[in-house]
Amino acid sequence: MSTTADLVALMKKELKTARMTYADLALALGMAESSVKRMLAKGDMPLSRIDAICRALKLDFAELARKVADSQPLLAQLTEAQEKAVVADKKLLLVAICVLSQWTLEQVTGSYRLSQAECIGYLAQLDRIGIIELKPLNRYRLKLAKTFRWRPHGPVMDYFRDNALLDYFSGGFDGSGEGLLLVHGSISRGLAPSFMERMQRVAQDFAQQHQADQKLGDKDREGYTLLLAMRSWEFGAFVALRR
Repeated sequence: MSTTADLVALMKKELKTARMTYADLALALGMAESSVKRMLAKGDMPLSRIDAICRALKLDFAELARKVADSQPLLAQLTEAQEKAVVADKKLLLVAICVLSQWTLEQVTGSYRLSQAECIGYLAQLDRIGIIELKPLNRYRLKLAKTFRWRPHGPVMDYFRDNALLDYFSGGFDGSGEGLLLVHGSISRGLAPSFMERMQRVAQDFAQQHQADQKLGDKDREGYTLLLAMRSWEFGAFVALRR
């Protein structure tokens, strides 16, 4: 979450961008330069003072707040508590999956039996959880990094193992653009991470293509789920036969 320190740091950055010295700011605020330096060092000031600094910088406070929000590091993973909150309501989980795919409010309500009011309520919950920043006109900014992944043994992955895994693999994988590859072999432990890096690049390519193709009409797009996995594993029934 944004802090006062983030706000002060951004104001200092804006001062440099505007080529405004502490002396210039002190003159605009009617303060001593030493007082301005002390105020910014402590980061302790009322909102009225922040407004005055914004006026001196010719910057709207809302714009400053947006810049602070945009500067926050994106999440590569949620906490256990955040994931529990997501899976506590299956409709909320659905909307969470949709925002991960950058769907609009209209796309969600047009595809699923959710009213606009319901969907806005779920977007507000995702904002409180920390997955998105909800903006005017029900737009949002995703607060997750491109490298985001659900916790390997967290509530969301546990939910999909229990409820979706068999459903996914029950398909024939024989449709257009579909396929299922099962490859087993023994390779150098040192090379295994390089295969994972390649898989991550494929996943990133898929995600970027999804973003690029949002400009296409619905009739020109098809929903796909790409599942990539690699682990040191042997089928339990085979393990039981080992000497």
